[in-house]
Amino acid sequence: MSPTSFILVAIDGGAASGKSSTARALSERFHLLHADTGSYYRALSARLLHSGVSPAAPAAVRAELTDLHLGTHCSGRHAQLTIGGDPVPEADLRSDAVNAAVSHFAALPEVRAALLPYQRGLADLARTHGFQGLVMEGRDIGSVIFPHADLRIFLHADPAERARRRAREGQLDAVAERDRLDSSRENSPMTCPAGAVAIDTSHLALPAVVERIAALITSRLLGG
Repeated sequence: MSPTSFILVAIDGGAASGKSSTARALSERFHLLHADTGSYYRALSARLLHSGVSPAAPAAVRAELTDLHLGTHCSGRHAQLTIGGDPVPEADLRSDAVNAAVSHFAALPEVRAALLPYQRGLADLARTHGFQGLVMEGRDIGSVIFPHADLRIFLHADPAERARRRAREGQLDAVAERDRLDSSRENSPMTCPAGAVAIDTSHLALPAVVERIAALITSRLLGG
């Protein structure tokens, strides 16, 4: 495996399909910078809600976004979004209010446009910091953010199983409704990109999912 190789891995899929756990495991195994774009949309949603801005008021959203200064705090292999130099607390990211609003904010072109250059810029950040590559998870990574990624993965699972996963985590998250909103929005809808590797994780344990994708990454890094 060449030490100069750099791989860009895009992982898309619905809520609780296993994206985050899989991406974190792959980042550790291959020394990849991990970018959880769902947390970025959650961070913006939390900030907008804190400012009293509703997704039903696009003009107010645009005005609020102009005052934000987005940055990155690298914690180990994780690229954490900062707003005005500070990360948004995890409790705020996973609050019931953000769970209910994030898909509505994410459907706004203004919000997606604010994050697009930031997300694409993380590839250069990963190179600058000496990572073997970047693994970015979300809902439009392989279709919009990095359509020419070296490896594009789409994870999916039965809605009932995904709801059980969220319940085991102690979270109230209407996964089916969020997927409906994210799949039907006009701007960058969630979809399995043509040519992506689709994996059904309904009955697969995390290690099996990781091993399947790890084999694909190894093949790419070896020029396969």
